[in-house]
Amino acid sequence: MTRVLLCLILASAAGAQTVGMVTRDYIDSTRQNWTRTGPRPLRTSIWYPIEVPDKTETIFGGPPDKELFVPIVVAPGAALSKARAKYPLVVMSHGTGGSALMLAWLGTYLAAHGYVAAAVNHHGNTAAEKTLEPQGFLLYWERARDLPLVIDAAMHDPLFAGHIDETRIAAAGFSLGGFTVIEAAGGRFNQRLFDQFCASANRDFTCEPQAEFPDAPKRFDALRQSNAIVRESMRHSGDSYRDPRVRAAFAIAPALGSGFSAADLRDIEIPVDIVIGAGDTVAPPKTNALRYARLIRDSSVTVLAGNVGHYTFLHECTDRGKELLAVCRDGDGVDRARVHAEVAQRALAFFNRALGWQ
Repeated sequence: MTRVLLCLILASAAGAQTVGMVTRDYIDSTRQNWTRTGPRPLRTSIWYPIEVPDKTETIFGGPPDKELFVPIVVAPGAALSKARAKYPLVVMSHGTGGSALMLAWLGTYLAAHGYVAAAVNHHGNTAAEKTLEPQGFLLYWERARDLPLVIDAAMHDPLFAGHIDETRIAAAGFSLGGFTVIEAAGGRFNQRLFDQFCASANRDFTCEPQAEFPDAPKRFDALRQSNAIVRESMRHSGDSYRDPRVRAAFAIAPALGSGFSAADLRDIEIPVDIVIGAGDTVAPPKTNALRYARLIRDSSVTVLAGNVGHYTFLHECTDRGKELLAVCRDGDGVDRARVHAEVAQRALAFFNRALGWQ
């Protein structure tokens, strides 16, 4: 079977269709950016249902011999579909050092099935910015504070105001984004417990410097002594960042599972669905996804068999991307497009059930 035909079949199976997209420069005026030069940025990509597009553009649409990621066609700034008076909202959180666009495969799928999907770039921890900041990598809980602001901003956005169903809001995240949505659901990170885990013989890769910014821990240690904002944030590492508007959480390969005890997760009262690859060595299932599933009351977990790894959940790569980027290479027998289709369908079914939608 040719790759073109295979892609058409997968697109059909996933219900792919052109959806609207806007990128908004929301801000959190209550927090400074890490360089203290302005408010915290919340640059957000939003995908949503439309009628017939009057114009289109391509994400990842560079020259075929140079583009690293498979292109997606969207309708920029198109009018929101009038098929419904209101739509459910899913706020989305990327992995450490990643970006909102790495979740486009899930966001566009949800939008094609009647959801508004808003993916935020977490300041200091995103490749969408020119520089990475150690605070963005090590003050994990600051990401969870972004999600309520994005919900507020989307609900007041001129394009969506009055058209988001405030009783049907959910969250989805990948890797550290999975941790983020579990925090938004009511989990309280336990830094002491995580430090103990990382000092033990059971430590996993989540304890190590991350490849996206290997110098982050060393630079962060210096900031802990000298930076008042860092010290203040550390005092609130175990706070609850629950947003009661979030009614369901979908966590893909969630990280930092060993930073929570049953008591730290007991305030989660919403359904949580978790997906992990059996071949994940970055956020190993036993100490992360399976631990979360064991400790969260209303949770379920799916382990994708075979060599499905951590980065299989990033956007699909071109052949050029597979040549140049390690995160583009999957294990033997893994078809990233098929995995995405399966996980997107699972996420949609979960949200439909949990939110009582459609």
